[in-house]
Parts: sequence; structure tokens; C-alpha cells
Amino acid sequence: MEVKAVAKTVRITARKVRLVVDLIRGKEVGEAISILRLTPKRASAIVEKVVKSAIANAVNNHKLDQNKLFIKKAFADESVTMKRYLPRAKGSANSLLKRTSHITIVLDEKE
Repeated sequence: MEVKAVAKTVRITARKVRLVVDLIRGKEVGEAISILRLTPKRASAIVEKVVKSAIANAVNNHKLDQNKLFIKKAFADESVTMKRYLPRAKGSANSLLKRTSHITIVLDEKE
């Protein structure tokens, strides 16, 4: 049985989140949380929160055993991009793209 948790419109680029998500894909839940706590990236705290949410969904909603859970799928997709402008010389402007992402974690139970 698959259980998932999604964090939508997180204010960090999907490219940066993918670096962290690739570290935990296929790992057991306890090992994944240990890896995330020791990873010195800003995205690791956000991904850890999503993993904990997925664990809570599995334990509370589907009555699965926490010790048998592993990360089946983990991915980060691009979300909306906020467009901002920075004033420059001679009345011109540079555009700033503030990218966001959707983070999805899917857990499954080992037999």
C-alpha cells in the first residue's frame, strides 16, 4: 500500500531540492531521516518535514508499521514562478525569477 505526502509551492528551486531527494530515494525511513539531519542543505529540513508527514499518514491513516516503511518514490517538480523586477540604471529593470517547487514523497511497506 502506497502512502504519500506532498508539500506544495515551497519557496526553493526544484533543482536544489532534487539534490537532497536523490540521497534518500529507496532508503528505509529511519535511515532517510538520519541522512537528512546530517545534510548541510536548506532543502534537507523541508524534505525531512515532508517525510515525517508521510510517516504520520502511514501510521495514523493506514495503520502501517513504521519500522517496515521505505521511500518508494521521491521527486520535486517545478511550481509557479514569482516574477519580480529590480530597478537598474537609466530607467531599465532586470527581472528576478523566484522559483518554487512541489515536493512529493511516496512510502511503501516492505514485506
